[in-house]
Amino acid sequence: MFARFTALICVIGLFIASIGHLEAKNPNDEKSLVIAGKIKSGNGEVVPYANILVLGTVKGTHTKMDGSFQIYDLEDGDYIIKVSAVGYKTFTRGVTVKGGQISELDLVFLESDVEMPQMTVIASKDRVFSKVPGSVTYIDQREIDAISPISGNEVLRRSPGVHVVDEEGVGMRVNIGIRGLDPDRSKSVLVLEDGVPVALSPYGEPELYYSPAIDRMAGVEILKGSGQILYGPQTIGGVVNYISRNPPKEQEGSVRIQGGQGGYFSGLVNYGNTFGNTGMQVNLLKKRADNVGPTSFDITDFNTKFLFNINEKSELGLKLGVYNEVSNSTYIGLNQVMYDQGGQDFTRLAPDDQLDVSRYSISFSHKYRFSENVRLNTIAYGYTTTRNWNRQDFTINNTNTAPSNWTGVVWGDRDIPGGAIFMSNGTGNRNRQFAVGGIEPRLEVDHQLFNLKNELTVGTRLLWEQANEQRINGTKAGVKSGNLVEDEIRTGKAFAAYVQNKIALSEKVDFNVGVRYENFNYERDIRRRRFANVVRDTVLVANNVIHEIIPGMGFNYRPVQALNFFGGVHKGYAPPRTKDAITAVGDVLDLDAEESWNYEFGFRTELSNWVFMEMTGFYMDFSNQIIDVSESSGGEGFGVVNAGATKHRGVESALVFDLSNLFGFSKTRLTYDVNATYAMSTYAADRFIDDVNVNGNRTPYAPNWFVNSALTLETNSGLGARVSLNYVGEQYTDELNRELPTLDGRNGKIDAYTVADAMISYDVKKWNSRFNVSVKNITDARYIANRRPQGIRVGLPRFITAGYEFKF
Repeated sequence: MFARFTALICVIGLFIASIGHLEAKNPNDEKSLVIAGKIKSGNGEVVPYANILVLGTVKGTHTKMDGSFQIYDLEDGDYIIKVSAVGYKTFTRGVTVKGGQISELDLVFLESDVEMPQMTVIASKDRVFSKVPGSVTYIDQREIDAISPISGNEVLRRSPGVHVVDEEGVGMRVNIGIRGLDPDRSKSVLVLEDGVPVALSPYGEPELYYSPAIDRMAGVEILKGSGQILYGPQTIGGVVNYISRNPPKEQEGSVRIQGGQGGYFSGLVNYGNTFGNTGMQVNLLKKRADNVGPTSFDITDFNTKFLFNINEKSELGLKLGVYNEVSNSTYIGLNQVMYDQGGQDFTRLAPDDQLDVSRYSISFSHKYRFSENVRLNTIAYGYTTTRNWNRQDFTINNTNTAPSNWTGVVWGDRDIPGGAIFMSNGTGNRNRQFAVGGIEPRLEVDHQLFNLKNELTVGTRLLWEQANEQRINGTKAGVKSGNLVEDEIRTGKAFAAYVQNKIALSEKVDFNVGVRYENFNYERDIRRRRFANVVRDTVLVANNVIHEIIPGMGFNYRPVQALNFFGGVHKGYAPPRTKDAITAVGDVLDLDAEESWNYEFGFRTELSNWVFMEMTGFYMDFSNQIIDVSESSGGEGFGVVNAGATKHRGVESALVFDLSNLFGFSKTRLTYDVNATYAMSTYAADRFIDDVNVNGNRTPYAPNWFVNSALTLETNSGLGARVSLNYVGEQYTDELNRELPTLDGRNGKIDAYTVADAMISYDVKKWNSRFNVSVKNITDARYIANRRPQGIRVGLPRFITAGYEFKF
């Protein structure tokens, strides 16, 4: 199937390329160099990978490692070039192209703009990846616009090594797996927004029941190398940081709307400006649908940022956020009988199920420069999340016996033993409230130890978290009141300290080494629960303390200008969830933290001005990987197991071909990119389940192959188009690697699938407007996206949206 889709994208690519054929040069002709130069910083250092854009055209490039750049194939005339780089003040410069003469430009960045003092996982001037000691991805606003996503999952798949599993099709509950790790609720990944954790409780309950909306993001950065030891607590798979828009220097705003099938609507209003020493950025997102796949939802998301330029040495940032969601989210999915029969893929099995999520957040960020070489960055934050989930009870059994409180609604086939789902006239209300507060000061010092250039980072993190959990059983479907059967409070206090030093051993070699200390003190206070089928109040309080030393180191080696080798090793670490490490009867389990040693080695190279390549080999050796049996992972709803040793090894790669540079297009930009990952994730020690030794079996939801590619067109006239493919190889859903599906649909092999998307856009500059139409799953492929939490989730069918954006 993937081969057929690859052939399809090549055919479409030839068609798109023909658009620029009339103005293209013969690829054997010598291309005409019209603009060349070098870019430096104010102190005379060259700036690699600065962006140069010729305004009003699709022509652009970036500086090489020595700060030089070249632009080819422009017609005679006057142009304005725009020069930008993260951490520097953007500027423009006029240039004239005439008679084949080369315009030489030596450009110098002015002092850096006053920027929002937020923390990013890729240092601002390293976002070009020239000195990052590991595999990283930065997905910018331009790329997000080209994707025209309805779900953030579409954006995350643009990164090599990242496997994202759909649940409801619109990304409200993101499931991220990196390098073969289990993607369930993204528990193995540290997810941040502007450097602030977004999980319910980052240490004790790191699930993502709230996910930042990609509609309002300016970028996403993904870090998988040794540099992630600065972050925590989760450093098993990697760090994903969503970056929201910052206050602009001058007034700018936009209104964007997108509509589609099933009552789908997304509307975003942005406005930003700077008044004297105060900048502001405010946005309001409204997103809803009546029937997208199996889900209806209504989301309101309001965010605002303020930037206060206090003085020459200090800036203060303030961010406020309010999020509210009401959705018909459910755990129940199709059983295998229903899927095989067809025609029921998006039937509302539990139409009364409702998830209410509200989140209120505030954060302060401050930057103080003691001198040019000493900086203190501090971030303080607090947020509360309420996650109340009303879910109807149901029964599945081999004898197809209806429960005593059966509503009369049955799904599946009663003639097949175990093939029916009986809906009960009862409800489980799982009401949870979370509160998190933290502060993290980080000192950065540039120094000259051993007469070499060094960058020292020292920081601490204090975090407090609390979870209040109640379960209220209702006696009818859809009711929110009833009998309180579970009531508890879980509290955690965490302290972390870290230090990392980067040293430039020479102009070609950088080396960094760091270490982090983690201490987590947690308590479970159980106030009401079931004992031997009797619910009663109780006083069960238990606590525990865990601590860990987490080292890491990495390097960069640039033997020549166009080639960069990198590598590293670090210890992976994730503490056990509080309610797993302390049982419901107050026993402290001997449940180890997840620990691994993670290795990677790779290279990046720009072979010419039309091809870029990055390839990374990785090896993750777990001494203990925790496999949970929560309802979200398709289990019985409680407990985890020490799964013992697992190994994850493979190769991830990214290739980008600038075909317009190859063929000499002057008015058309045509690029093709592909990222491909091969990962083998297996159990690596003897462990028996139902008398079967799973040693050597693949871990759940870990496809051997996953590939994402895109062919993108941009023209001077404003026309844009993209065709993309996403391929996911076969997956197993349990440790036994069962090939045949179980009747309840929760286990069994998930076959490989390929999904193709297309988007076309048109920019009308005189109207400050952009129109677009996107088609997701253009071939209307039917496939199983997930067998979790409790049954089969079918991938979204063909889905068409149209949108309009006005900028002012």
